[in-house]
Amino acid sequence: MTRFHIANMTCGHCKASVEKAVTALDDDAELDFDMETREVEIDSTASKSAILSALDAAGYPAAEI
Repeated sequence: MTRFHIANMTCGHCKASVEKAVTALDDDAELDFDMETREVEIDSTASKSAILSALDAAGYPAAEI
C-alpha cells in the first residue's frame, strides 16, 4: 500500500478521475481516499512510477508520502 498526496484533488469529480487513472493500470486496485488531506492510499500491482505517471497524465500530479 502506498500513500500519495494530490494537491489539486478537491472534489468528487477529481476523486473519480484519480480512480479511473489507477484502475486503468490495475482493475483490482484498491483506493482509500482522504479528501480533507487530499491523500489517497493505493494498493495495486502497478508500480509506483506507473501510478505517478498515470495520475500526472490525468491532470493530477501526485507525490508519494
